[in-house]
Amino acid sequence: MSSTLAKIAEIEAEMARTQKNKATAHHLGLLKARLAKLRRELITPKGGGGGGPGEGFDVAKTGDARIGFVGFPSVGKSTLLSNLAGVYSEVAAYEFTTLTTVPGVIRYKGAKIQLLDLPGIIEGAKDGKGRGRQVIAVARTCNLILIVLDVLKPLGHKKIIENELEGFGIRLNSKPPNIGFKKKDKGGINLTATCPQSELDAETVKSILAEYKIHNADVTLRSDATADDLIDVVEGNRVYIPCIYVLNKIDQISIEELDIIYKVPHCVPISAHHRWNFDDLLEKIWDYLKLVRIYTKPKGQLPDYTSPVVLPYSRTTVEDFCMKIHKNLIKEFKYALVWGLSVKHNPQKVGKDYMLEDEDVIQIVKK
Repeated sequence: MSSTLAKIAEIEAEMARTQKNKATAHHLGLLKARLAKLRRELITPKGGGGGGPGEGFDVAKTGDARIGFVGFPSVGKSTLLSNLAGVYSEVAAYEFTTLTTVPGVIRYKGAKIQLLDLPGIIEGAKDGKGRGRQVIAVARTCNLILIVLDVLKPLGHKKIIENELEGFGIRLNSKPPNIGFKKKDKGGINLTATCPQSELDAETVKSILAEYKIHNADVTLRSDATADDLIDVVEGNRVYIPCIYVLNKIDQISIEELDIIYKVPHCVPISAHHRWNFDDLLEKIWDYLKLVRIYTKPKGQLPDYTSPVVLPYSRTTVEDFCMKIHKNLIKEFKYALVWGLSVKHNPQKVGKDYMLEDEDVIQIVKK
């Protein structure tokens, strides 16, 4: 372990020493690729006797979405969690069995949202210390990450936390790079760029891929890509998660400062202690989660608006809806009737591939 860490430190030092310009871009690309490989080794250790069932940090996924809270100690994370869960949660927030981290499940607009405190990410977890590694595995499954910052010293913390998360292959508020990448058996490296590239040239691409022992591949750059983008695509284990910065303790600053903070993108100022601005935060969380609520309507009855079936926005077909209720439902499925904004006339008869939208009402007709 320590040797890997030493290597990482060495490469980071060399990158810091190297000036950034066209002549060194190639060399820096190589170093970045090497760094990415070493980091991956830390996160997913090589074989070796399985450490036995150590203190697991596995969290049963309950609810429709999962939000991870990250932050330094003493920025008011736990206050925020308990107040959020306290204000909005169901009384039976006792879904903790042996979990080290489920502080609560909140109901918001009919969706059950699981709130997780992710402890100890900061203290060098990406170097594989402590329980960090399992925490990261959980962090990667979140639908949204809230970074809790102290409004009096936000920027330093923000950088450190972002670097840590980046190091585990979590990309915040970004889209996967628009790069086509396909390995082949022969034919060398084929590079096509559909727009001018400021950083990558054929030589840099070749040497980064060579670092991964890939000598035959088609690479298509459809946007102005960086070396990091290419490495992300080759590594292929990156997760893209939306993120909100929560600036806590706004009771300690002036109104003028607050106005400035409001202009920062992805940012919500709150006071966990006084419970200020929680509704704003929840609204923003809802925006970023992009959940789709579907109401069910039993035949001959009014729709049930109290407990929607909640689907992630990437999977909203009628079939996904059936799977969410019960996997045998799709076998008996004949057609569905849908009321709502997504249909041309109410009700509309649709098949299983029909895409539902937020707040549609559906009735399933069985064979």
